Amino acid sequence: MIHQFIKGTTETTLVLLHGTGGTEQDLIPLARILAPEANILTLRGDVLENGMSRFFRRHAEGVLDLEDLKKQTERFLTFLDDATTEYGIDRDKMIPLGYSNGANLIGSALYRQNAFHASLLFHPMVPDRSLTLPDLAGANVFISAGERDPICPKTETEELTSTLRGAGADVELFYHGGGHELRMEEVEAARAWLEPFLG
Repeated sequence: MIHQFIKGTTETTLVLLHGTGGTEQDLIPLARILAPEANILTLRGDVLENGMSRFFRRHAEGVLDLEDLKKQTERFLTFLDDATTEYGIDRDKMIPLGYSNGANLIGSALYRQNAFHASLLFHPMVPDRSLTLPDLAGANVFISAGERDPICPKTETEELTSTLRGAGADVELFYHGGGHELRMEEVEAARAWLEPFLG
């Protein structure tokens, strides 16, 4: 996968996944706010939609290509395992952070396995309703969303949250008053939530 690794001074590695049309550079400033000492492993989606980078295909706005999502999720998890060897980092101390399309890939990973101790999902959707979730005891998830998000309605956010909680995950949900944009108040909430998991 197209990526960049930036060495930090702690054992924690933030794994960054951008939204549709983004690049691996987009979320680095956010990562620096949330965990300035952490390693950064930042990815660029190589699935193109009208020239825009994504992590998996979709059939239309809000309609995910579930077959491609499954394939790309498995590829993502394999990539993380390989990165531990390549960069000498601890797989158990990887914390993925995704926005929109990137958050959906992380959600898809969580729907398939208890893959992360802590995850941050900014404006995610329900990845795949056909799956029975694994036991997510010990998984901690921060979800933020906009009260008036036209791309990801509140019902979607609530369903994702309740489904993850039903599988045993500890989920913190934060709303801001706007739409699909990232706002500083959700960044501050994420930073406070993340602090206990940094090391």
